[in-house]
Amino acid sequence: MEKRTAEPVREHAAPRPDQAGLDDLLIQAITGTGAHIGAVYLLADDGRVLLMDVQLGMPEPIAMSWARLRVGDPVLVPRAVREDRLIWVSGREDLARQFPSAALSLPYHFASAVSPIRGGGRVWGALLLVWPAGYSHTLSREQRDVIDTSSAALARLLQREADRGEPITPGPRPRILNPRPARAADTASQLIALQAFNRLPEGYCSIDVEGRISLITAPAAEMLSVYTSELQGERLGEALPWLDDPLYEDLYRSAVVSGRVTAFTARHPSGRLVTFRLFPGLTGVTLRITPGGQDHDPAERPPPHEIGQPTRIIALHEMLHLATTLARAVTAQEVVDLVADHVMPVYDVQALAILTSKGGRMRVAASRGYSRQAVAEFDGRPAIPPAPERRPHDAARPAFFESWDELRETYPDAVASDDMKAWAFLPLVTSGRPIATCVLAYDRPHRFDSDERATLTALAGLIAQAFERARLYDVKHQLAQCLQSSLLPRTLPEIPGLDLAARYVPATPGMDIGGDFYDLIRLSDTQAAAVIGDVQGHDVTAAALMGQVRTAIRAHATAGASPGEVLAHTNRLLVELAPDRFTSCLYVSIDLERHTACLASAGHLPPLLGRPGEPTRVVDSTPGLLLGIDPEAEYAVLDVGLPPGSVLLLYTDGLIEQPGLDLGDAIRHLAERFNPTEDGPLPALADSLIDPGAQEQRIDDCAVLLLRPAATGP
Repeated sequence: MEKRTAEPVREHAAPRPDQAGLDDLLIQAITGTGAHIGAVYLLADDGRVLLMDVQLGMPEPIAMSWARLRVGDPVLVPRAVREDRLIWVSGREDLARQFPSAALSLPYHFASAVSPIRGGGRVWGALLLVWPAGYSHTLSREQRDVIDTSSAALARLLQREADRGEPITPGPRPRILNPRPARAADTASQLIALQAFNRLPEGYCSIDVEGRISLITAPAAEMLSVYTSELQGERLGEALPWLDDPLYEDLYRSAVVSGRVTAFTARHPSGRLVTFRLFPGLTGVTLRITPGGQDHDPAERPPPHEIGQPTRIIALHEMLHLATTLARAVTAQEVVDLVADHVMPVYDVQALAILTSKGGRMRVAASRGYSRQAVAEFDGRPAIPPAPERRPHDAARPAFFESWDELRETYPDAVASDDMKAWAFLPLVTSGRPIATCVLAYDRPHRFDSDERATLTALAGLIAQAFERARLYDVKHQLAQCLQSSLLPRTLPEIPGLDLAARYVPATPGMDIGGDFYDLIRLSDTQAAAVIGDVQGHDVTAAALMGQVRTAIRAHATAGASPGEVLAHTNRLLVELAPDRFTSCLYVSIDLERHTACLASAGHLPPLLGRPGEPTRVVDSTPGLLLGIDPEAEYAVLDVGLPPGSVLLLYTDGLIEQPGLDLGDAIRHLAERFNPTEDGPLPALADSLIDPGAQEQRIDDCAVLLLRPAATGP
């Protein structure tokens, strides 16, 4: 394997010695594995966000788009940190399979590996390395060793600096490592090399990793109709406006990220064609410039046809990236946070907010970047009308104000918040009507050119769809929650001689409401009935059907039916009410005088019976069919002893269900955790069964009901 060397230079600010050490470790990892791009991400203090601290070889716009990643994002770097393992992606197809949203927003051919940086009992961040696609179908043993060694060394460095009280923290933008400029001793060699290239008929140009021209030959300058001094240190598109187009920028990104030779043909202002071939490497890109129409090398990608009005590929990629990300948002604040992560670093925005209006007053639905004081002062203020002499205000059209004076001309009563100096007001329009306004604020005057206005206007369409979904979800979710909470018992009856505790925990935020339910029915001074069940579905219909099931069970139980009869009668009712919905249910009749329980199950999970100092018992009743399937179904009963001090646990599957875990194993694990103590409070025992750490991964609601006959009897 060929080893390439490079030395870091930090042009923007002198790094601390510890940062320099981190930079050197990154470069060693890149050169030691044969990669052409690398980056180090560090975990923020809150443990929820990964920030790119330093990178080498990545085009700056791409680096800024991926500089801030949430640990829960379904992309490569966060997954490696979440799962605490090295992840390898062999190419674009593999990327599309594993991380479809990333493949959509990075449509280039490359292979990549991410290793978590672990040490001192914690994960500090991640090391990202990128190779040209096809470089290898898998990592070699040598490459893995280099990655492991580099990750461990990075962890030791981060741990050492944290122990010293000077932790390494990322800045507002990723630091970019460039090749060290030539030393004076190398100047003669460079002049000789430049003279040699000047003798060739084609032109050559060297561009560093930031896209700036570091060297250009005389034939190249002649073909571009410029002097070499005009291009030195400039970006090609900025120095030559006829090359300042996102199509060519995207081809440059493709060459750098994929490590492949790329080519394009452009038309010079004089009318002649010029062909550019890009040869990427660790230190940048070399351009070979030839008159248009010449044959290309067979090993190279052929230049695309000249395009008169090139598609704005860069803006398209940014929109696709944001669109796939916004599909996950289910609340207004999540919409703002995801938009802010994408927009604020790319467009240099300092604050962002979504405003709605109700009763002639403005409401801040969500914000990012504004101070709490600014939000509090603005929220609830009367809507600000435009100046009477201005044209009628169109709430469906974007408005751009490049300075405070421009804003005051249109809105004389405008209020300056957090000393912002420029604003973009983007109406969020769905079904032809504005539902809110997205405000982007800048802390200095800002000129909005036509391209930026068009991009931000398109951005508003994506935000509007996501915000409308979030708003509809909020309404639906609040309705379902209100319905379900009104149908669940607010308090359970107090029955002498019977201690009890109940818990209901909804699924992960973002999930719909469920149909889990529980109940306790007083049958006499010495008898009670406990019920727990789960209606199929996660919607308002499931919540409503749950209320009907509870009502039916109560009616049959208080009429004196046995456990099997209660389930049979309720089953026949459900077949008529909702033939397409099924319900699991466990009904337990408790005799406090005889210290016994009689159980009947309609496809529900078996209860657990625990006694202090003894192993927990899984009560294996014979479950019948789920309610709502067969109107003739019958339900067997099982009598079990319920001695004083024992605790009976009834629960729904949300308490134990985990992806990939066998149901029987899950029940056994619950039995191992269920250890009631003599006279221990049941509410504390119920809380201990519901693992708060599992809330983020919980895929279903869960209900828990604990019952304990008192030792003294009723």
